[in-house]
Amino acid sequence: MRLKKMICAGLLTVAAVSLLTGCGGSGAKQAEQKLPDKLVIGLDDNFPPMGFRDDSGALVGFDIDLAKEASKRLGVEVEFKPIDWDSKEAALKSKQVDMLWNGLTITETRAQQIAFSKPYMKNSQLLVVRSDSPVTDRAGLAGKVIGTQEGSSSVDALDKVPDFKGSLADVKLYGDFVAAFMDLEVCRTDAILVDSVVGRYYMSKKEGKFKVIDDQMGNEEFGVGMRKEDTLLQEKMNDVLKQMGEDGTLTKLSQKWFGEDITIK
Repeated sequence: MRLKKMICAGLLTVAAVSLLTGCGGSGAKQAEQKLPDKLVIGLDDNFPPMGFRDDSGALVGFDIDLAKEASKRLGVEVEFKPIDWDSKEAALKSKQVDMLWNGLTITETRAQQIAFSKPYMKNSQLLVVRSDSPVTDRAGLAGKVIGTQEGSSSVDALDKVPDFKGSLADVKLYGDFVAAFMDLEVCRTDAILVDSVVGRYYMSKKEGKFKVIDDQMGNEEFGVGMRKEDTLLQEKMNDVLKQMGEDGTLTKLSQKWFGEDITIK
């Protein structure tokens, strides 16, 4: 009888320890983490107005301003590192960069590989043609060639409308949306599918050259991408984005770059 009591007591002790370990596992992991002295942010440096080079070669844009302000509030330095945007997840996982912050659309597929901050901006997909094009809707692009950026959420948006994609003669993929716009302008393609934040900004600089024929190709939200194991960084980033939403910083920066507030608080 005494042996049986000892065995039961031992099993209860093991169970209690296991329960405590299981409940505190993620918290313990986070307690072991600390923010780095410097955050290296991976971006496509030709993605106006989120992150791009101005006439003097300086890196500017909405996300650049936002990341700089966030780093101040986190008390860490920030470094911006241009990367191949089509291989962004690999750059993050291999620790070439600590974050992806450049108009990064939150998608289920990406969320399987990386962690996201809370969303901070709204985005949509636009079908754009030249202003003198006779095409007025998706149906008019049957048998035509459209362009878009490789590795972008525009590719995902196109995959979600297989009938439309199947009606096209070809889909040309570019390193960035600016190059896609340039080819459209010189008639190498008939249309492009582009993020609205980039498309509307670019078209405002080329007034009268392009027109939107469809703005219902998909609604999206932007977030900051991080490694899944960096839970402390994710928590702190969410806190900072929340603060900037509440104190008007997000609105102020959006008005500066877009002329309106398209942020998510």
